Amino acid sequence: MNPDACDPLAHTSMYQRAEEDSDDSDGEGGLGNVSRVIVRPPGHSGKAKRGHLCFDAAFETGNLGRVDLVGEFEYDLFLRPDTCNPRYRFWFNFTVDNVKQDQRVIFNIVNMNKSRNLFKDGMTPLVKSTSRPKWQRLPRCEVFYYKSPVHQNHYVLSFAFGFDKEDEVYQFALTFPYSYSKMQAYLNAVELKFPEAFERSSLGMSIQNRKLELITFDDVKKPDKMDPKNVIHMVVILARIHPGESPASYVVQGLIEFLAAANQPISKALREHVVFKIVPMLNPDGVFLGNNRCNVIGHDLNRSWNRLSQYTHPTLSAVMKMLKEYDNSSCYQVDFVIDLHAHSSLTGTFIYGSTYDNVYRYERHLVFPKLFATKCEDFCQEHMMFNADDRKSGTARRYFVEALSDNVNTYTLEVSMCGYFLNGTNILTQYTEDGYMRIGRNLARTFLEYYRFTNILPIPPVDELRPRKGRPRTHRPRARSKTRSEVRVRPKTTRAYAPISYTDLSICYDSATSEDGSPVRYMYGHPGHGGGGGGLRMRPHIHQDQFSLSNIQAARFSNLDFSSDFRLKVGSRGKGQAGSTAPDQKMPPIEMLSVPPKPHLTIIDFNQLTRGGLEEATAGKTLEREKEKIRRHTVKSSSRKA
Repeated sequence: MNPDACDPLAHTSMYQRAEEDSDDSDGEGGLGNVSRVIVRPPGHSGKAKRGHLCFDAAFETGNLGRVDLVGEFEYDLFLRPDTCNPRYRFWFNFTVDNVKQDQRVIFNIVNMNKSRNLFKDGMTPLVKSTSRPKWQRLPRCEVFYYKSPVHQNHYVLSFAFGFDKEDEVYQFALTFPYSYSKMQAYLNAVELKFPEAFERSSLGMSIQNRKLELITFDDVKKPDKMDPKNVIHMVVILARIHPGESPASYVVQGLIEFLAAANQPISKALREHVVFKIVPMLNPDGVFLGNNRCNVIGHDLNRSWNRLSQYTHPTLSAVMKMLKEYDNSSCYQVDFVIDLHAHSSLTGTFIYGSTYDNVYRYERHLVFPKLFATKCEDFCQEHMMFNADDRKSGTARRYFVEALSDNVNTYTLEVSMCGYFLNGTNILTQYTEDGYMRIGRNLARTFLEYYRFTNILPIPPVDELRPRKGRPRTHRPRARSKTRSEVRVRPKTTRAYAPISYTDLSICYDSATSEDGSPVRYMYGHPGHGGGGGGLRMRPHIHQDQFSLSNIQAARFSNLDFSSDFRLKVGSRGKGQAGSTAPDQKMPPIEMLSVPPKPHLTIIDFNQLTRGGLEEATAGKTLEREKEKIRRHTVKSSSRKA
């Protein structure tokens, strides 16, 4: 752990720090950040009382330059610009204590330099307290982003907040902070847990003598003789070149955790075939100071790749030296250089790439973003961009295209500081720390797909692709009761299955079509309708399915016509005489009439049911009862005739 780092929520209440309760305690300290500044109302002198808020940003990643009390409950907050560069003012991270219970305030951040940002689209600041260490977003109804005529028509971020507990320290931030000390503590913990999974080294030192950490995953079996066909493939990941884009550190943490997992088959396959070089924090000085984009001397490092200097950009020079060595080596082939960033004005996850005059290289350059889009539900193709802009010639994505060989694909992976929209909806899902780490895990899965696609990794057998059966490890069986009830033996009974008749299922599809464009179905064996000796054109009915088994069986009885009133229509021998048949109709065979029909099933497709459609589907039972009455009436009429 860095000895200069401190937990901002480790401050105690000002009433427990009597040695700091002098009038000098409200002066600014550090590099322009407020340090234990107590804001008293006008005309008040002496000791501060409960409710006179105490602001502090003199800690690692902290940023708050000045506080003004402009009303009884309203405060104007001024962000400290980046060191040696007043142009950038967007990141903020500060604490407030000495609050009174149920005290309500309004904070106005009045000097943000970016007018176009995600606060217009629903992003809200984060807050946590001493007893509630998990970050939470403020409700959207309490946050406002607007042009303020009082502040020279500049955009102002205002949010209302109510302090519900005394003796608590409240911390506010733009997005989830990730400090240099937190990275050191995390790497120490992972190194103890997985000592053989990766190698931790230092590429160099920053201007303020902070380590430029390098994490290497390399379980590739080295060949005895190097062959151009058996080169070792390498992936290089860079992050936190802009200090205020802290979500990139969570993406790197998710990637490191995924690759370090010893019993994860995907991680093991990647480590055994590909070398991963990860630089988790490229600008440690800017992160420590709480800058937004610059290092300690005010340089934007992602615009300085094309004018490297060992004295002003030592971390960039160390990374460039490493890339040159591996790119010029005959043993290694650098396939990817991915620079991780967080975007303050766009939602979702997306990739920036480059354009090439060589069509084949450009097509190869598009493969990885397409594979990554299939792995991330939060991927936004609308924000993806490929260009060769000269204004971005100092970025890693543009500079590495010319500085490295043609085999290297360089990308900028952007994640939103706010959230993403679900596919096809206007529902904004806010990112969490785990949501950012999930992007890192999806990045590793995309590398697996890419190297299988290019035949670098073997495809596992089918047995390994099948999901594992059984209960998860987290499952705990229910506690069994000590008193067991007696189990009664079920009596043995015989089962008789109802047979289904499939005779006379001759259905043909005529080339003619109906009026609505669907093919017309005909059923043979029913003369008198649709042409001589031909087929019966079944008329659709709301309670009748022309392809159900019940209607197919009923089609044997040629003297029956099922209309909407379900009544038997017979020919007349004289005036009003019933029971006779028409001379042009044939009687069914005697053996068919003497044998009762076989039982059959009514099939209901529940996938096709709609609201109120169940009554229509079950109406077949009523139809069966009507046909049974008709069958009995027909049998009686035939017996009387015989």
